[in-house]
Amino acid sequence: MTRLPVSGRIDGPVLLTARWVVGHRDGRHVIYDDGVVVFEGDEIVFVGHDYPGAVAERIDYGNAILSPGFVDLDALSDLDTTVLAFDNQPSWKKGRVWPKSYMDRAYEMYTQEELAFQKRYAFAQLIRNGITTALPIASLFYREWGETDAEFSAAADAAHELGLRVYFGPAYRSGNSYVDENGKIAFFYDEERGFRSLAESLAFAERIEGLASPLVRAMLAPDRLETNTPDLLRRTADAGRDLDIPIRQHCCQSGLEFDRITGAYGMTPLEWMDSLGVLNERMLLPHGEYVAGTRNVDRPGRDLDILKNAGATLVHCPVVSARHGGFMDSFSKFRDMGVRIGLGTDTWPPDFIQNMQIGILLSRVTDGSIESVRAEHYFDAGTLGGADALRRPDLGRLQAGAKADIIVIDMGHDRIGHVIDPIQTLMMSSSGRDVTNVVIDGRFVMVDGRIPGFDAKAEQARAQRQFDGLVARYPERTYGHPPVEEIFSSAYPRLGRKG
Repeated sequence: MTRLPVSGRIDGPVLLTARWVVGHRDGRHVIYDDGVVVFEGDEIVFVGHDYPGAVAERIDYGNAILSPGFVDLDALSDLDTTVLAFDNQPSWKKGRVWPKSYMDRAYEMYTQEELAFQKRYAFAQLIRNGITTALPIASLFYREWGETDAEFSAAADAAHELGLRVYFGPAYRSGNSYVDENGKIAFFYDEERGFRSLAESLAFAERIEGLASPLVRAMLAPDRLETNTPDLLRRTADAGRDLDIPIRQHCCQSGLEFDRITGAYGMTPLEWMDSLGVLNERMLLPHGEYVAGTRNVDRPGRDLDILKNAGATLVHCPVVSARHGGFMDSFSKFRDMGVRIGLGTDTWPPDFIQNMQIGILLSRVTDGSIESVRAEHYFDAGTLGGADALRRPDLGRLQAGAKADIIVIDMGHDRIGHVIDPIQTLMMSSSGRDVTNVVIDGRFVMVDGRIPGFDAKAEQARAQRQFDGLVARYPERTYGHPPVEEIFSSAYPRLGRKG
């Protein structure tokens, strides 16, 4: 390949070849053996065999998969603090829920510069894992209240610089959970503050949508269901409808949420949202673990019918769910009922391939059947499911007229082993580290594992320093304020050098 210009774009048609091409025909993915993909500008013009036209550049990736980029509906954009909970529970004793003493004087634990860095660093990691469209998610546990216009303006700059396609907006809420003086979890609400945060998020959304950027679009992010009031949810739904943008509402994700909503309103979370009239096809709902009518909730309810009829998309994040001992029940049940399903990462590493792999394994265990879920079901959810949730038929598929969002997955090394079928082998032997090249909107944003302008070694060192600084402040926001070494355990005794 000739040296790429600084823009990452090549003038004229570009022809890519590989051992396998995941194309799209007649409404479904197909595999072209020794296939080609041709794109010009930001659009795919041909997928298949024997392209008849002249091209400006030919690139052969050899023993690899050319795939549509992954669509991550709950994409990690943080120096992930959920990893601290892996072996450190219960969460309310480990800083995952504010004590009242911290809530009364909550402050931003990161500077604006640090917030901008974490987004840029995380965006690069998403690209490195083959994610070409992302809906960023970050924790509010270390924030004063919600996210801000300033940090997302910086994030928009980072997305444009790196070339990542994003839908995003500052997260907001009406309240938060906290641990009271007796060690019990309670809730605090400041609805007017929530309305002000919503207004700021709407101003951001209107400005971003007005720019008509091909990469950066707006969404509304009203955080967790149990931290919002009915009026905030109604105003959010109305605004999403007026602006015609996605809304991501975390719901059906925890026992705390389920108990809070059922206790306050006598309805399941989905029944409550349905009663408010806020569910529609724009709504993206992580994580779907506490749904009536499944094995996870010992209560009858209309949840599955509500999901199907509303046209909302359930956002399934297998790895973060499994790390916390939970799982959606069940992928096959939702899928067979016609519920729309997309995928998200929501934790470190943002390895989309790993999420699909874990999802398949746990779905089969949950169903007690090796036949209930196949490789293509999760691949579809990670490409077509995400694109359809955004109502973007030009994403998540390689076909003429679609956006040139293309990833290369190396299948030609010994750790892959013998290839059976490319997608089945992807679900057994590959990982995000096998993504070598990424094209987004017709721009080469990663070539041979390297992202222009991103020094992976230096950025990793900076990320570690920033993360360590946050961990050092955990006693301030942990019930009882124990020292760090009591909050976070070590797998084995730590023996430092003497003298």
